[in-house]
Amino acid sequence: MPEETAGIELGPEDEKIVILARSARARTQAAEGAAIRDTDGRTYAACTVDLPSYSLTAIQAAIAAAVSSGAEGIEAAAIVGAAPLFDQASVHALRDMGGRAPIFLADPSGTVQEVLRPE
Repeated sequence: MPEETAGIELGPEDEKIVILARSARARTQAAEGAAIRDTDGRTYAACTVDLPSYSLTAIQAAIAAAVSSGAEGIEAAAIVGAAPLFDQASVHALRDMGGRAPIFLADPSGTVQEVLRPE
């Protein structure tokens, strides 16, 4: 049965990527965590990478993992963090790979605050 989250109904597979994103963030105490589901149903989770020589948003890191594993498309994505807005670099990276995939933005507790769906 889908869960109601801040007025946004999530199915079980979408709930799963929100939980994975939250776990990735908590595991490393990163600014954000992300998870994506590819078109084959496989999931990838990552956190923000902020090193002196380069940085990646959590979505960019998750997409890198998916691409290196042979993913050909993205079905859905979730970002968990304190930022109230979608990071444009993350959105662009996802659109390069996922076209029309919805992106769920959740606060640190995992409550989905917004869903970005392409028009």
